[in-house]
Amino acid sequence: MDTDTVRSPAADEGAARRREQRGWYFYDWACSVYSTSVVTVFLGPYLTSVAEAAADADGFVHPLGIPVRAGSFFAYAVSLSVLVAVLVMPLVGAAADRTGRKKPLLAAAAYTGAAATAGMFFLDGDRYLLGGLLLVVANAAQSVAMMLYNSYLPQIAPPEERDAVSSRGWAFGYAAGALVLVANLVLYTGHDSFGVSESMAVRICLASAGLWWGAFALIPLRRLRDRRAPAREASLPGFRQLAATVRDMRRHPLTLAFLLAYLIYNDGIQTVISQASVYGSQELGLGQATLIVAVLLVQVLAVAGALLLGRLARQYGAKRTILGSLVAWTLTLAAGYFLPAGAPGWFFVLAAGIGLVLGGSQALSRSLFSHLVPPGKEAEYFSAYEISDRGLSWLGPLLFGLTYQLTGSYRDAIVSLVGFFVLGFVLLARVPVRRAIADAGNPVPKRI
Repeated sequence: MDTDTVRSPAADEGAARRREQRGWYFYDWACSVYSTSVVTVFLGPYLTSVAEAAADADGFVHPLGIPVRAGSFFAYAVSLSVLVAVLVMPLVGAAADRTGRKKPLLAAAAYTGAAATAGMFFLDGDRYLLGGLLLVVANAAQSVAMMLYNSYLPQIAPPEERDAVSSRGWAFGYAAGALVLVANLVLYTGHDSFGVSESMAVRICLASAGLWWGAFALIPLRRLRDRRAPAREASLPGFRQLAATVRDMRRHPLTLAFLLAYLIYNDGIQTVISQASVYGSQELGLGQATLIVAVLLVQVLAVAGALLLGRLARQYGAKRTILGSLVAWTLTLAAGYFLPAGAPGWFFVLAAGIGLVLGGSQALSRSLFSHLVPPGKEAEYFSAYEISDRGLSWLGPLLFGLTYQLTGSYRDAIVSLVGFFVLGFVLLARVPVRRAIADAGNPVPKRI
């Protein structure tokens, strides 16, 4: 027998695992376009303009009879979408654990979000309520889908491969976001030559993100495999399981202390991402093309910044590097308050500052949290991590919206977010990370 042609079971298993991993990467490729093109670039300014078209003489719209300043409507819709996601995620997570059938649930969430995003093509005139509804549905669906997507990682990658596999998925997402933004920029800036209005160009960009999401989601849905969960892992319904996990986490108060610090400063990060384009368009008077170029700059520099902060972490430790990034976030927002209107060059400088700290601060936070998770409870703790993250991330958009509603100034709204980074810094600085790692039962690295 020719032994060179005989494949061992281990080789077959490795090939199957790599095929599944390649399929997994493509979900980030599919859905990241929504985060970049829709939430970060186009929808905020466009939905705000639609709300302003529907506003009364005092600049207010009245959804369900509630007076809301048109400039705050987008931020409020983002907050509502997060609250919906937090209510739905435990139920979907419990169903996935109980049945072991994550893929149908992932498909349902992905295509609900993709359909809502594609439906944004019909967002014109004064249909701000339609825009708010589609945003809530798409954002909540994306959160649920990302929870399910992330839960595949421990199943498709052994511990020694997990960092590399996770990083490749992250890189796929940034690459897709940049690629589609280039196409968006061509269409938006040249809309006259394509024979479409500026409004139509924006609606095409919004809808195309939904079509991209739905089309490329087919790849992971074909390659990912369902795995039947052991009965002992599926004994509790959604909120009871979450409550049980939180009770267990109370036995590790230092892990909870880190998690609280992260949730606060990450809320600031997420709010800056979602509201920066509104600030640029409404307060600084910058055009959509400028905003697209700025977001492209953020996309590229986020990768470089993550690599840079990773190197700094190897030299100074992850905790110190994260603390340094929070100082950089604070200084960047403070500088943003003083940006002159109509000066795209300074806005690009601000975007560069955001990009350099964006990827690294989040990547190192996740890496540091992984050291604080008790062995054997990785999936359970990271599930609670995702739900808790979404659960608090409505505060930033709410504060941004309220500040604008009370002051009428986007400058005041953007600088109000500094508090998240200052409080997060103080709370993180107080966490004895080495003792927290030891208390969780993990070996303490030489430099952390």
